[in-house]
Order: sequence, then structure tokens, then C-alpha cells
Amino acid sequence: MATLRRLQEAPRHLLVCEKSNFGHDKSRHKHLVETHYHNYRVSFLIPECGLLSKELKSLVMDIGPYYSVKNLPLHELITDEFINRFVKKGSFSALTYNTSIDEDNTVALLPNGKLILSLDKDTYEETGLQGHPSRYSGRKSMKFVISIDLMDLSLNLDSKKYRRISWSFKEKKPLKFDFLLAWHHTGTEESTMMAYFSKYHIQEHQPKVALSTVRELQCPVLRSSGLAGEPEEACSALEFFDWLGAVFCSADLHYFDEPKLAPWVTLTVQGFADSPVAWREKEHGFHKGGEHLYNFVVFNNQDYWLQMAVGANDDCPP
Repeated sequence: MATLRRLQEAPRHLLVCEKSNFGHDKSRHKHLVETHYHNYRVSFLIPECGLLSKELKSLVMDIGPYYSVKNLPLHELITDEFINRFVKKGSFSALTYNTSIDEDNTVALLPNGKLILSLDKDTYEETGLQGHPSRYSGRKSMKFVISIDLMDLSLNLDSKKYRRISWSFKEKKPLKFDFLLAWHHTGTEESTMMAYFSKYHIQEHQPKVALSTVRELQCPVLRSSGLAGEPEEACSALEFFDWLGAVFCSADLHYFDEPKLAPWVTLTVQGFADSPVAWREKEHGFHKGGEHLYNFVVFNNQDYWLQMAVGANDDCPP
């Protein structure tokens, strides 16, 4: 009965809000964006905008391709050639897809060169590698996490550690996954990715860009200096986050009697629900939703609000 009650309880969610200015030396916006690694959707909300500017349209269309590859052996991601060609020359990301973080084996390669494996108990034991129990697998540890630093590993390919990992992935417990891949770099042809993995089933994809107009949207009044808002005068950060979620869900939820001029825009980034990590290298779990996202509210004086939200199986956002 106790277990049933826990399952019926609403999951814990966390929302962290902070304000700063893009011009401040101690602004954390760049670091927080760069360490939220695996994202599947970026959304802009631009009030009173009938036509996108050329600059924004160019930015959106210049995101670049991503790739899908099927049945890629895991050992391909730890070879010296792969590390030198991709990991050390740009920002390379990989994430297993069509996998569930709370049920299946999942893998992520982070842009900092960390390879994260979230494995079930049997697979973990069969690899023979050292890791630690998942924080979210309950009293009986049924999921385990292995972290491998490819940058450190590549410094000595004759080391006992590298030979053991290579033997594990090639012989002891060969693992294959379907991956999504992305590589951001300069000075190298895009075709390199296709050519390197040509012996596997690899495809190039372009991000889908959709533009929609929300007519008669009644926007809240926001004051950049006050996250708490002011009764009857300005919306709080929490109220605004709820309102924005309703807008993106096309829900009929408008708190305001008449439209207001809105000297702000929003940028919302949503992470993959089944990624092994959310921010940095902190473990991420699914539980009842798997959500992890952040939202910038950008004001015309360069002030911004940053809202970071995670679900039950996550640490507090950084």
C-alpha cells in the first residue's frame, strides 16, 4: 500500500529562477547554455512581431545538420581516430534514441569528451567496468552509471585502463545502439561525418523549422528588476512560466483583461527526456515526465530572467 501511495503522489518538480544582465561579468548565461547538452527543441516567443527579422531568420536556418546512425558499435566511439578527428576538433554530441532511460541501456557522449553509460544491472556486470549505482533505481540497484573521459583516455592508448575498456566493448560485452549525432566545428567539411561512418546506416537530417502566429495573445506585464512581480501591476516569474507553458500548449489560459505592449522576448530550450544527464554530468531520470528545460526572458535593456525546470529524478539545476 505504501508503494501504491507513492506512485499516486504528484511528482516533485523544481523551478529555479534568477535574473541578471548579459553585460555583467558574473552573468552565468553562457555556462548554463553550454552545459545543457542534449536538446530537441528551441522555441521563440516574440510578441507583436508580424515578420521575422533577417538576422533571426538567418540564425534559425543556419543551425546545421544532425545525423542518425543505426546499430553503431560502442567501441567506435573510443578509438584513437574517432577521438582525434571529432572529439578534439569541435563539439561532438551523441545520444541513443528509441531508448527509455528508466528501462533500457542508454548512452550519451558529451561535448566535453565524457562518455556516459546508463546500464541495467546484468549489462553492467557483464561489461566488467567500474561505475556506480543510479541514484534513481530504488533500494535495489537495478541501473548503474559508467563515466569514461575520452580526452584523458586518449593520452595513453597503451594503458591498462584503455585496453580493458576496449576489450570490454569489443569482446566481453559488445554493445550496439541507434544514435543521434551532432558535430559543431570550423574548418572541416560536413561530409566527414558521413564518410567516417559510411559502413553503417547513417543519414543526414535538417532540423524542422515551424513558424506559427498566435493572434490576439494577451501578454503579461513584466518588470525585469522584479522576479516576484507586483500584485495587480506585474507578473511574477512563476506566473509567467505557467502562462508561457499554456501558450506553447495552445491552452486557453489568459490572465489579463486587455493586451499589453511587451518589451521582451522568450527563448525556451527543451532537453531529451531520456538523456542520461541534464545539466553538466548530473544524472537525469524519467520518473513520470523526464522534463528538463530552461527559458530566457530577454528584455530590451539586456536584462534577462533565466528559468530552469527539472522533474523528480534530477538534482536542483545549477
